[in-house]
Amino acid sequence: MPSASEHPEKTLPPPWDRIFSLTTRAFVWGLLIAVLYVLRPFLLLVFMTFVFAYIQAHGVDGLAHRIKNRPARVIIVGLVFLGTLFATGFTLVPEIQSQANTFWENREKYIKQGDQELSKFLKQYPALYKSLAKHQQGTGLPDPITAFGDNKVPGTIPRPKPPEPTPEDGKPADGSERRPEDGSPKTGADRDGKPLPTDPKDGTNGNADGSPADSEKPAEKLPENLFIVRDLLNNVIESLAKNPLEIGQSVIGYASSFLLSLLFSFLIVLDLSKIRRGITGLANTKIGFIYDEVADNIAGFGRVLGRALEAQLFIAICNTILTSLGLWMLGLTQSMLVLSAIVFVCSFIPVVGTFLSSTPICLLALQSGGVSTMVLAILMICLVHALETYVLNPQIYGHHMHMNPVLVLIVLTIGGKLFGVWGLILGIPIVNYVFRHAIRKPEERPAET
Repeated sequence: MPSASEHPEKTLPPPWDRIFSLTTRAFVWGLLIAVLYVLRPFLLLVFMTFVFAYIQAHGVDGLAHRIKNRPARVIIVGLVFLGTLFATGFTLVPEIQSQANTFWENREKYIKQGDQELSKFLKQYPALYKSLAKHQQGTGLPDPITAFGDNKVPGTIPRPKPPEPTPEDGKPADGSERRPEDGSPKTGADRDGKPLPTDPKDGTNGNADGSPADSEKPAEKLPENLFIVRDLLNNVIESLAKNPLEIGQSVIGYASSFLLSLLFSFLIVLDLSKIRRGITGLANTKIGFIYDEVADNIAGFGRVLGRALEAQLFIAICNTILTSLGLWMLGLTQSMLVLSAIVFVCSFIPVVGTFLSSTPICLLALQSGGVSTMVLAILMICLVHALETYVLNPQIYGHHMHMNPVLVLIVLTIGGKLFGVWGLILGIPIVNYVFRHAIRKPEERPAET
């Protein structure tokens, strides 16, 4: 009597076997996408945990030839990593706070100087200057007392109303006769009250000698300075004052994600061998078909994402070196080490990192050399980031990810427009994995390096 193991496995006849396989694959990937959609509020936590675990795992593997005990290596690497992060934070935060306090104490001076310099520049383009002046005259200017005073609510000063126009016949709007108190004749008449001669060309009253009378309408006078900087800061303060609770919740959420990712990454690296055995054991369970479908793909994408992080590390180093050279050329050598560290850390944060790293640089430039130096610093930052976007990113990503630099630039542009920050972070790894791994047959996939 044959045993159960001798019975051949039941298979569906074609083409149902292929249809069943495709249906199972679609179900598995649909389930994975649904899980990711449900967990989208935790994507930042998951991504930061992966990044920290990847860095610590590389450090642990690098110490394998020196320290044989793996738990000891994990603890050493974790302490060094944690110490580096907190030492950087304790060094940068006081410097940023000092620069911000200095700016706030001298804000009125800087705002006034910025408006003067900007108005001086805009006066070179009269049409634009006139258009901006009319816009500000219609909307009113910020009140310097209520807009930027201590514990004050931002406000505006309305523009004074222009004087009511005098009717053409010289009479007030109520129809009464108006005569100057000094006894001078009314407009359009001589001292005896007789009308003056009329100009034959336009029919208007002329002077006593028969020449046309000068126009009494005063020429339009534009303001000496525009208040663009003050308006902008006023709007920013007002918008922040309206949503203090949301801002506080965002700060708390980012801080908690950062701390939890540090804890999770350390625990994952510490028990990595046990976690690996537990995951591979899913292949022999009733959901083994899900493991067989997604395990290799997730592992492959993790390796691709790790190479993308290595590429971003080289980009951050190049960006820091170029920014440091720019600061040295501008003569901003004060706190250059701290500013360079800020630029390096913020280089790993797409879009927002540019503004975070540029703010202390601009404040230092404003305090050291005034608005003109700050404008030069902004131009330097724009030049460095243009070089990073159009030269460094395509070349370095292309080398590490084995992608054409033009394709890298296209992916970054489209990913940023469609998906924002996550498009910039994950766009290149996803496209690289799809074209080099997912759509290829196993024997045609490139060897992992």
